[in-house]
Amino acid sequence: MTPTISARPPRRRDAVANREALLSAAQSVLASDSHASLDAIAQAAGLSRRALYGHFPDRDSLVRDVIAVGAARFNSIAEMTDDADPRVALAQMAVRLWREAAAVRAAAGIALDDAHVGDTVRALAPLRRRVRELTRAGVESGAFRTDMEPDLLALLVEETARATLRALSLATEDASTIVVKILLSVVGLSWSEQVELALGRPEILEVQ
Repeated sequence: MTPTISARPPRRRDAVANREALLSAAQSVLASDSHASLDAIAQAAGLSRRALYGHFPDRDSLVRDVIAVGAARFNSIAEMTDDADPRVALAQMAVRLWREAAAVRAAAGIALDDAHVGDTVRALAPLRRRVRELTRAGVESGAFRTDMEPDLLALLVEETARATLRALSLATEDASTIVVKILLSVVGLSWSEQVELALGRPEILEVQ
């Protein structure tokens, strides 16, 4: 009886675990230093540099995977944020994204690294598209400022969020509230309108 030979043996379980360990370590290490070396990442994962190269041929490939993991979570949030009021939708998205940025600080930090802007922009395409949709809806309904084109306003929202992430510590108390105030100000709401909105929709800052 001729034994059955598999054309492609299943990937070793420990290889999968090692790759996950490397990605997890990279997220942790890059959270505090977006320019951390491969040696530092491999050491944090409890693996050798050689083992790291077995999964990632170079540092850029590892960073791109870290970006992809974070972007997938950010994009998922963008897709699930849907409120009839574009002001509320934008505020809820900001809160959720900020809290997720705290959970995947590596992706957030890399997003601020000019060397990887291109990779980040491409990975976050669904999120950026959702921001444009909300901005267009806000401008057309009169909820947002109407003195500029929606796409330009969306770009202003994106760049403001990026600058805020660079300047504001993720550990800052009430950081999500500050982010919401900044972005709602950008789209044209006065401080009194923001207070009125918060009083009418207090769940904005309580989203999960």
